[in-house]
Amino acid sequence: MLVASVITLLLPAVALAHGVADSDQLFLERSVGLQLWPFGYLGAKHMVTGYDHILFLIGVIFFLYRARDVVLYVTLFSLGHSSTLLLGVLSGTHVNPYLIDAIIGLSVVYKGCDNLGLLKKWFGKQPNAKAAVLIFGLFHGLGLATKLQDLTLSSDGLVPNILAFNVGVEAGQLLALGVILIGMGFWRRTPSFASQAENANRLLVFAGFGLFAYQLEGYFYG
Repeated sequence: MLVASVITLLLPAVALAHGVADSDQLFLERSVGLQLWPFGYLGAKHMVTGYDHILFLIGVIFFLYRARDVVLYVTLFSLGHSSTLLLGVLSGTHVNPYLIDAIIGLSVVYKGCDNLGLLKKWFGKQPNAKAAVLIFGLFHGLGLATKLQDLTLSSDGLVPNILAFNVGVEAGQLLALGVILIGMGFWRRTPSFASQAENANRLLVFAGFGLFAYQLEGYFYG
């Protein structure tokens, strides 16, 4: 099962949420002037290895069968996280990374509950799914920004370098999305998909609460 496999592989790396590898941090802090390709590569690498982003994307596209719906929701998510990534880094707006990452964990919980039909059951109406994806996208972008803000980045070439990083993030998202869609396509054609879908989304809820609890522990005791 796709979701179970992803969660099993990614949860051991929970401590690295939105983290930047030591070698990458060293490169970023030593970079002066235009470094478009390296920043773009690191942006793509960060998204592909960002398991919280991947889990959220799985939840978003889980029951989307038409290409135009996938494009719409992924575009909304991209608009959200691109906006706050650029704004956060370039304006110097700083927020507590533990709290932001806790909200990102809740975004995974939200999509799992939404896919299970629990939100409509609890609140009597279905929340606006498009608005939710856009809003959570803002928090995902802010999560990326907080990690870059922890580094001492040179002001020489900062704007184009951060733009390149953001382009890399989008490229990495497309790559991850392509793999997810291929995996989902094969899984949906199996007779077991209907019976496994509910448990898969329960796993998403479980993983999201795990991320949320871990980040809250870091906020209070880290």
